[in-house]
Amino acid sequence: MINPAEFDDIRPYNPEELPVIFEELIADPEFKEVMTRAFPQMPYEHICGAMRMSKSNLEFQKALVKPFLEGLLKKLSSGFELSFDCKEQLNDALYISNHRDIILDSALLDVALVNQIDNTVEIAIGDNLLIRPWIKKLVRVNRSFIVQRSLTMRELLASSKRLSSYIHYAIAEKKQPVWIAQREGRAKDSNDFTAESVLKMLAMYSSADPVEALKQLNIAPTTLSYEYDPCDYLKAKEFQQKRDNPEFKKSPLDDLLNMQTGLFGYKGRIHFHVAKCINDDLDALDATLTKGEKFAAAKEIIDKAIHSNYRFWAINYYYYELLTGDVRFADKYTAEEKANLDAYLASRIEKVDLPNKDVEFLREKILQMYANPVINYLKATE
Repeated sequence: MINPAEFDDIRPYNPEELPVIFEELIADPEFKEVMTRAFPQMPYEHICGAMRMSKSNLEFQKALVKPFLEGLLKKLSSGFELSFDCKEQLNDALYISNHRDIILDSALLDVALVNQIDNTVEIAIGDNLLIRPWIKKLVRVNRSFIVQRSLTMRELLASSKRLSSYIHYAIAEKKQPVWIAQREGRAKDSNDFTAESVLKMLAMYSSADPVEALKQLNIAPTTLSYEYDPCDYLKAKEFQQKRDNPEFKKSPLDDLLNMQTGLFGYKGRIHFHVAKCINDDLDALDATLTKGEKFAAAKEIIDKAIHSNYRFWAINYYYYELLTGDVRFADKYTAEEKANLDAYLASRIEKVDLPNKDVEFLREKILQMYANPVINYLKATE
């Protein structure tokens, strides 16, 4: 039997806990500075009033998070769309998605879901990103639950089992949809494949057959497509840093720069697609498969659904041609778009601030970020 108290240090705050947390946030100078920058037209007293009037996490999101994100979209995107295969499944699904932006992937999904079903997802977030006490509080107000990193193997096993139990509890008992990335961290080259370790973690809450355990989570593969990735040059820079120094690890300041750049950088057009839950596909698997084979098969089902639902723009098709030499999509962009995209590529490489900058390597990495979804789409659909 699940004891909800065992999740107290990782789960989102409950509504009755919010008043105390709101006062702690309101008194935090860093939080005040961030909020006054996020809402430059709104006096801080009004922000505090909106928080204090929020009686639930969803009310807080509607009062402050949603307007902030909609303001960002107006300034930093050229349109945002959500499509889905089955609206009835949106309210009790585990959204497993590819991962592009540290903050915006799940946040924008929330904006779309509020408009569709008047609800938002609980969000898995790594504790490595919670670099300030107020950030940890704010994300838990915003319906995030904490994924613990940097543990010993024994601690990791116990933490993973508790995380699995919590996700199942949120979906089955709280009737709350959940979002999780298909792998730890972003696929910085946009080569989006689900980590089997994630699926194994998700099934740890139960000793039942993996297929039955995964079915109870109502997994809905979700595809996120951004026309432009504001962090593309930062990701390319990290690829070179890791190539030149295999021991290289990002610092908390690097994570903060990636969060800020992703949040406030231009993204062009944005499209999210939620596929139908994969339970029917899981039911169709051969019952004689081993546990490992069942996880591998589930991974392939999720990956095919994610890869089949990308949305592409001129940058994807043109950079695919530059990377592969394949000209089959030459009718998808104009000569003017090609010239603009050549200039964009050069400008992104120029922004990489490394003393030993490898221009050809960086060029290839940025091309891959926009071309790999096309490559995986072709494999999934041809």
